[in-house]
Amino acid sequence: MADEHVGSTPPHRPRDLTPAQLGFTPAKPVAWLSPVQLAGTGLRVALSGIQGSYLDKRELQGSFPDEVDREAGPDGELWIDFVADLGDGFDATYSVAYLLAQPRLTVGDHVLPRGRALVLGGDEVYPTPSTQRYEDRLIGPYRAALPSVPDGGDPPRMYALPGNHDWYDGLTAFLRLFTGSRRTEIGGWHLPQNRSYFAVRLPAGWWLFALDDQASTYLDDPQLEYFTRVAAGFGPDPKVIIASASPTWVQGADRPAVHESLDYFLRTVIAPTGARVRLMLSGDWHHYARYSGPDRELITCGGGGAYLYPTHQLPESIEVPPAPLQTSSPRETYTLESRFPGKRMSQAYAASIFGRLPKHNPSFIAMVGAVHTALLLAADGVLSSGFGSPLQKFALVPLFLLIAAVIAGTYAFAHLSDSLEGRHRRRVLGLLHGAAHLGLAALGTWAWQELPMHAWRWPWSLIATLTVYGVVSGLAATELVAVYLLCAARFGVNLNELFSASGIIDSKSFLRLHIAADGTLTVYPIGVRRAARRWRADPDGEPHTSWIVPVDRLHAHLIEEPIVLAPAPAPATSAGAADPSR
Repeated sequence: MADEHVGSTPPHRPRDLTPAQLGFTPAKPVAWLSPVQLAGTGLRVALSGIQGSYLDKRELQGSFPDEVDREAGPDGELWIDFVADLGDGFDATYSVAYLLAQPRLTVGDHVLPRGRALVLGGDEVYPTPSTQRYEDRLIGPYRAALPSVPDGGDPPRMYALPGNHDWYDGLTAFLRLFTGSRRTEIGGWHLPQNRSYFAVRLPAGWWLFALDDQASTYLDDPQLEYFTRVAAGFGPDPKVIIASASPTWVQGADRPAVHESLDYFLRTVIAPTGARVRLMLSGDWHHYARYSGPDRELITCGGGGAYLYPTHQLPESIEVPPAPLQTSSPRETYTLESRFPGKRMSQAYAASIFGRLPKHNPSFIAMVGAVHTALLLAADGVLSSGFGSPLQKFALVPLFLLIAAVIAGTYAFAHLSDSLEGRHRRRVLGLLHGAAHLGLAALGTWAWQELPMHAWRWPWSLIATLTVYGVVSGLAATELVAVYLLCAARFGVNLNELFSASGIIDSKSFLRLHIAADGTLTVYPIGVRRAARRWRADPDGEPHTSWIVPVDRLHAHLIEEPIVLAPAPAPATSAGAADPSR
């Protein structure tokens, strides 16, 4: 491919943080409410719904090698790391990558060695996939965190599961990066996989099955055949970890159809073998949450680098499979045992939208300011032309067009989510949001006409309108959007936009898993309350140590006490679990 040499590894340890020295450009977080990004998001959601099946490359992967990897550590035990939603701004992404790359972490009383394998649970790049974006937002940071391993050392391995953002180009860039022979490593991590889905044999009868369901649509036949063939080779008392790109067990409460593919997989591939699924992992929602059931843990851990997603809206209990889903699978009730950030902190983050929205999306101020200025000019043209005159009738045309555009824009904004639940709420809130902007425009028009600047001679009146009124109305309209987002989120509408607009890079998380020789699986959920913002190059470090080290204090802690899954068929225990309501 033409750009396969983009961002090649520098021949030396960087002496500073310039792109020329690093071999990549540290990226800023995506400004999700910028006008270009908003338009692109809406277009991608529409296209993915219309053309998703035509862009699907999973059927072609049936001809790819289908080896099953095996991971084993010394003395029959194994350490594995899991992280998801990581390819966004440098500060948050590299904060997590740096911690994952260290030979060991001390959290509380536990000393945890680096994982022998690192599983990326989806959305390895934002906002859309391309070779350059993967280089700047994923490959470069992770290569800088772990450039190599000591001579004679066994390199850890990196496996990747695609998320919806990796799917926007039909997996083209993802497959180039993670499969085939074009690239075999990212820094010190070796890339062994051949498909966008994979199975890994683990010690003591454990297996990892990572499913690619193309954004909760369906599982293709070659993938089902692959996992069925692997499952046929299970040994006695098999125990399975399922990784998927989204937490359909929680999402299914509002959209039962999204859980259908996973439920079908469990019924047709896993259940006939008698294997027990003890743990299910996902990302997609950018927080940590654990639901516990009779013999299974459901963990969402999408804190690898993207903007924070709230936890205060999570249900205290869920039924899996969801009740409306027609299935023969037995239904179990799962209880929310822990979340990070806590409920009150998540609510505080939501309330911070008023300062964060304009700070992280400055071009959004310009966009809404331009719309309100256009409404003022159109209204002023109608008022100044004389009521009932032919000129006024002509001037009404642009005013009505602008009013229609505002209503259509706010209506579409309320429907950015693809959820089928709450359609009437979305319609009503979208229309009320549009009416609020028109009310603000009417108030602004009246106030502007009362000011002396409105009577200035042309072109000074126009200049004042474009500058003074444009800026003030832009700021006022931005805060009105913040009010709308905070209120709409209470009804489950635009919740994602409330937090994506805030651009919160803190409260990151990842998992470190340990399989003991006797088959006991222990999950250590690790949180980072504050991502580092200041960094320095370390040109004199050892070849295998991180190129970039934090100047700020970067502290990892246990989100809750380790979750222990005993090899015997007994419920999981978690000593001193965190209070999910905090």
